[in-house]
Amino acid sequence: MKITVKTLRAMKEKGEKITALTAYEALFAGLLDESGIDVILVGDSAGMVFAGHDTTIPVTMDEMVYHTRSVRRAVKSALLVADMPFMSYQVSVEDALRSAGRLLKEGGAEAVKMEGGARILDQVKVCVAAGIPVMGHLGMTPQSVNQFGGFATQGKKKDEAETLLGDALALEAAGAFSLVLEKIPAPLAAAISERLAIPAIGIGAGASTDGQILVTQDMLGLYEKFKPKFVRRYAELAAEVKHAVSAYADDVRHERFPDETESF
Repeated sequence: MKITVKTLRAMKEKGEKITALTAYEALFAGLLDESGIDVILVGDSAGMVFAGHDTTIPVTMDEMVYHTRSVRRAVKSALLVADMPFMSYQVSVEDALRSAGRLLKEGGAEAVKMEGGARILDQVKVCVAAGIPVMGHLGMTPQSVNQFGGFATQGKKKDEAETLLGDALALEAAGAFSLVLEKIPAPLAAAISERLAIPAIGIGAGASTDGQILVTQDMLGLYEKFKPKFVRRYAELAAEVKHAVSAYADDVRHERFPDETESF
């Protein structure tokens, strides 16, 4: 079954949890899609996981189009959402519409994701009016890491919590089809999810949201630079890869590979 934005809304109404993971290229995208993941996000986290930057800020529109196009080739069932990178939508509604359009037209995305609340409402509205589904993103928004002074939990104070709830409701009113809630207290995430008619997908936001998203390389134990508290590692593939590569190198050096069955 092909997952659409309407599917996610129906899942929330039925109380069915939404599953989401990230992908940046066709190989992993195909594996996720075949495993039945509902939403595949081409995240600007590619800047950290794929390109080796310390933040998502250096990622460009051209890079996001490239990654999205690569993922598109392998995705058949999941809803494909692409991140709008830093400064591709903040300056003006014209920039936002142009950038979002590129991700759909050139990259093959079916929706885009923007970080922020009240300050991006006009951008959300113009994209939705043009037929581009928009996913919001509130809480610890990585593109604002310098403003936050790090990857800190958001919404701990009463005024911050009230602002996040107001932003969530405003994004829904502007036409967003869903929200990501990142690194906020679980009770706040639960309250926001309950107030919204659209799905709220959590990452470090407790179990009461309408679904969960993680960075695939975090979940598989491939990204070793740091492990956020909210990540559960379902595998330790970095160790497996290192072991396999070391075994290969050892076999080559000692002339155990290739053998006769692997030769012509």
